[in-house]
Amino acid sequence: MLASVPSLESLPLRRHATIAAIAWDRLTAPEARRLREFGFDEGVGVEVLHRATLGRGPIACRIGRMTVALRRAVAATITVSLG
Repeated sequence: MLASVPSLESLPLRRHATIAAIAWDRLTAPEARRLREFGFDEGVGVEVLHRATLGRGPIACRIGRMTVALRRAVAATITVSLG
């Protein structure tokens, strides 16, 4: 059985996952619009490529063929599942 990771923020580096849910109500309208424009939605594959040092700053992730930097607070609203 595959373990579930609570959010994109805590996904291990280079581990492929699928977006299970996005807490749209915890995002501002511009944040939500930007995520949708980049293709973030339930069922989409995602992978964390890099985290800023010292546990602060943005997270770089791959969605499709794009690399996108997200604030940690935004990444925390994205629930993922491994596999």
